[in-house]
Amino acid sequence: MMFFEILRQMLRTLWAHKLRSFLTMFGIAWGVGSLLLLVGLGEGFRSGNRREMNSLGEDIMFVFPARAPAVAGNMSSGRSYNLTDQDYYDIAREAPHVRAVAPVLSRLDIREVSDYGNTNGEVSGVPPHYSAIRYLPLTAGRWLNEDDESQKRMVAVIGDEMLKNLFPGRPAVGNTILLDGIRFQVIGVVQRVGHGDDNSTNNRVFLPFTTMRQFFPLTKDGQEVAVSFINYRPRIRQEHALAREEVRKVIARNHGFDWQNEDAFEDWDTIKNAETVGKIFDVMDLFLGGVGLVTLTLGAIGIVNIMLVAVSERTREIGLRKALGATNRSILLQFFLEGAFLTLMSGGIGMGGAALLMFMMSGVGEVPGFDPPTMSFMSATLAIGTLAIAGIVAGIYPARKAAMLQPVDALRAE
Repeated sequence: MMFFEILRQMLRTLWAHKLRSFLTMFGIAWGVGSLLLLVGLGEGFRSGNRREMNSLGEDIMFVFPARAPAVAGNMSSGRSYNLTDQDYYDIAREAPHVRAVAPVLSRLDIREVSDYGNTNGEVSGVPPHYSAIRYLPLTAGRWLNEDDESQKRMVAVIGDEMLKNLFPGRPAVGNTILLDGIRFQVIGVVQRVGHGDDNSTNNRVFLPFTTMRQFFPLTKDGQEVAVSFINYRPRIRQEHALAREEVRKVIARNHGFDWQNEDAFEDWDTIKNAETVGKIFDVMDLFLGGVGLVTLTLGAIGIVNIMLVAVSERTREIGLRKALGATNRSILLQFFLEGAFLTLMSGGIGMGGAALLMFMMSGVGEVPGFDPPTMSFMSATLAIGTLAIAGIVAGIYPARKAAMLQPVDALRAE
């Protein structure tokens, strides 16, 4: 009964100072809401970036033809070198930390024609296990297999954009296309990956590597065994640096230069890139979370201030209640509950507002490199913990000051 009486008195006091209570609660709600929303936005950018990287392939790494200096440290004396089939074979045989490797032979000067349209896209020759390195989900048909490769079959898998250009509104699997006048049968269609025109996979034709080599060889410096680039994956994600080193050693040995010369390589490690971006997002989360915490702290200071003002304004009331038999404990409990109630109710409103805004943002649609923010466990725990501390501080200190007042001093106060 005492608890409910204290609760009734607390609500009556708060209602008597509606504007002051609202402004104080608004500060806490704004702090909690901004903390959750800012951290949620940071996590949305993080997960969106991760999703974009995974649309290429998980833990994928590239190495391209480059220019090696004839004299160490002097790029003006450089000579170009091309990647070859032999580089691919040696990497597959000699690099223990490489789980899978595939050469890619690409041409952009091949004309694609069907019975319903024509276009110019990229034609790539790849081995069947290329799909184990790159992200290539199918919407129809099948992927290239070992028989296609060994028998040099005239088959092709096309991307989603190529499907729209060559077979608008029609099924492609089973139909044929002409690549520079040579007929190929479409056996599969790759699902659209990425957003908009960001991913060239959508506008690509995939052929068996041996078929591509036979009909559309890439000749560089008189070498028909040259490849456009090599894709590979490390055995495990944490070994990407070791895999990169092994690949570099093979290529440097085959082409006669020092593997430790950074200028001699053109490569792209998406794992390293993801780690770098992750560190940036970690710093951004700390900054955004710090901004939210500062705002929340200012709101908590506001509650401490309003409770101290309440103690000063109600000094005579406290003295009268103590003279009538109220204990220090009951006075302490009343003012503590008032501070805690203001803090927790404000925090609940802030969390609800942040959740509503996140829900509304989820209906905006897909944005490249960004996922709609969600209330993460970390940010919710941080907000609740900060709220609990703010509530205790905002309630205990003013409540203790009120409870320690002597009845005689309180009744004499003007």
